[in-house]
Amino acid sequence: MWMIPVQNQSWVSEFILLGFSGDPTTNSILFIVFLLIYLSSVLGNGLIIMLICLDTQLHTPMYFFLCILALLDMCYVTTTMPQMLVHLVAHSQTISFAGCWLQMYVFGSLATTESTFFVVMAYDRYVAICHPLRYSVILNWGLCVWLAAGTWICGFFFSLFHTFFTMNLPYCGPNRVNHYFCESPAVRSLACMDTHLIEMVDLVLSVFLVVTPISLIVASYIGIVKAILKIKSTQGRCKAFSTCASHLTVVTLFYGPSTYIYMKPNSSYSPERDKQISLFYNAFTALLNPVVYSLRNKDMKRAFFKVMGRSRVDC
Repeated sequence: MWMIPVQNQSWVSEFILLGFSGDPTTNSILFIVFLLIYLSSVLGNGLIIMLICLDTQLHTPMYFFLCILALLDMCYVTTTMPQMLVHLVAHSQTISFAGCWLQMYVFGSLATTESTFFVVMAYDRYVAICHPLRYSVILNWGLCVWLAAGTWICGFFFSLFHTFFTMNLPYCGPNRVNHYFCESPAVRSLACMDTHLIEMVDLVLSVFLVVTPISLIVASYIGIVKAILKIKSTQGRCKAFSTCASHLTVVTLFYGPSTYIYMKPNSSYSPERDKQISLFYNAFTALLNPVVYSLRNKDMKRAFFKVMGRSRVDC
């Protein structure tokens, strides 16, 4: 549908991911740094999942959603960083066309899932603060499971369109992607045809999948702020605001960079700048989320010391 015949040209069968540097010494340093970031992200999010599963007092809708977010972050960072680490120390930085297609699809699916999942988490905070007495009735376990499953289905469904439009373009050379993974704007810039129409379709999808969730989150927090302002005690207001602070922090860290990457025209594509921004919302968000949700959360700290105490007793 989107492919056109190109005479006297051969189709690209693989791409070369240029990464961050061609200097071996620099790559060795980057390997150590990114390896630490990756391991910290996986261990931090894995710890959150373990604590929520082991501590029955954390079996509530809020922590169920936090567990899903941690799982998303683990999958999200694992989609790109292991391959980047291999490419930093290997002589070859190639990825097959099919591998690039798969990486773009899985990464886009998880990113879209996380984007819509933040709306679910905002709704959870809205119900908890605006309707505290009916919280467990409104957010029953059946609804929680359906909301979580719906975000995953939505993410993997819409990402299929996004990936199809990009990878079904004709790629007849060059095949050097100035990025550390197969992200849509970087790959699309290599297409040997006018991509204006694809950009417009991509922009429509991005508006729907980014602006709509942001609008719903803002609407939820407008209701939350109105409810908090009605609380008479200062201590009550601070406690209510603190329950939303972590969510607002991770939402800002995620939507800021991703909005810039996916909602700007291809004409303003800047490889070096976009690589750095992509690294921030891909790697650093997954690294910071456990820190944001753990350091300010007394329940998570209590669960951690409880599990550690139980481990000492077992030993």
